[in-house]
Amino acid sequence: MAAIGAILNPLLLSSSPTTSKSSSLTFKLHGSGRRPHNLNTFPSFYRAAASSSSVGNAEYIVEPATKVKFQTSISLPGCSTSLSLLGTGYREKVFAIIGVKVYAAGLYVDQSVFLKLQAWRGYSTTEVQQDAGLFDTVFQVPLEKSLQIVLVRDVDGKTFWDALDEAITPRINSPTLDDESALSTFRSIFQGRALKKQTFIFLTWLNPNKLLVSVSSDGLPSFVDATIESVNVTSALFDIFLGDAPVSPSLKTSVAKGLSTALMQKP
Repeated sequence: MAAIGAILNPLLLSSSPTTSKSSSLTFKLHGSGRRPHNLNTFPSFYRAAASSSSVGNAEYIVEPATKVKFQTSISLPGCSTSLSLLGTGYREKVFAIIGVKVYAAGLYVDQSVFLKLQAWRGYSTTEVQQDAGLFDTVFQVPLEKSLQIVLVRDVDGKTFWDALDEAITPRINSPTLDDESALSTFRSIFQGRALKKQTFIFLTWLNPNKLLVSVSSDGLPSFVDATIESVNVTSALFDIFLGDAPVSPSLKTSVAKGLSTALMQKP
């Protein structure tokens, strides 16, 4: 496991973390029943690509570097509406001069978010990607969004958590005892848990203050493993993937392209 640990420990680290103000963090573990899976109409800028990869009633986009398939529309436990895929990417770690792909990732959003971004209509992909204000608006708007992580290799849960914790910690200024206690509870989700290849991990923002965590080794999750209620932690996680120094540049570029394309269309 030493070699795998060396590959994955920097899994989620960003070179330029954004520091958050300290606040109390409330965290709890729970289960919830799964709501029926409902596919929503997918944004037109992805329909053509998705149609070539449709299976049954579900449509997929293939992340090209890892060949991982992402459904174009999903319903998740704890969400009030189906979410649409906005972009995909992958995380690669260079180990002994060889690039090793660790996971693929896809960002899903409530399509209503586009109505909140009309100030950026006409922006190119590059302009969107470089506009921190736009991504801050995506985070701040109280609409559901979810990051799906799909592992493309086996990894133990402790290694995954250590990488996540190392990325979160620098982004929280002076964490409180409550923060530390809650993050310890978060750790317990992954401790002693074997995360096999094709395991799904969902980080779902219900609003800026509330995040749901779901882990499944058998397709889409049927329940929520944990709820985080702290803008410090939720914003840190968003910054890890979509901030100025994202751990997966390919994901942010793809999301920026999806946003730019959507905002070129009539509202």
